[in-house]
Amino acid sequence: MTRFPTPAHLISWAGLCPRNDESAGKRRSTRVRKGAPWLKTALVQAAWSATRVKKSYLSAQYFRIKSRRGSRKANLAVAASMLTAIYFMLRDGVAFRDLGHDYFDRINKTKAAERMVRRLNDLGFQVQLTAAA
Repeated sequence: MTRFPTPAHLISWAGLCPRNDESAGKRRSTRVRKGAPWLKTALVQAAWSATRVKKSYLSAQYFRIKSRRGSRKANLAVAASMLTAIYFMLRDGVAFRDLGHDYFDRINKTKAAERMVRRLNDLGFQVQLTAAA
């Protein structure tokens, strides 16, 4: 993996990052760039399978991004995350360690609580939060 100095270089070479086409403040097409066709196809197909695994980091990431960006872009983000993990596994010689389905809630508990309170308010409930002892 010494050919690629960072995982971002590998993701770009594989064609899993969006193009940056902007001129005069206007953003044009955000289609993914051309890259290694066999690698990109295999990773995207593996990402579809990885998102269907219950209680995994990759499925949590997929559903988190899907709500904002759509299923196809979420799947490409999962494929890029898989390639990043593969990069570090090959570079450092370590096994894969799943971060867990609740990773995003663990890193910022207040943000998760605010999101849930906002959702309950949208459903018509009044919510008052108190910290547990």
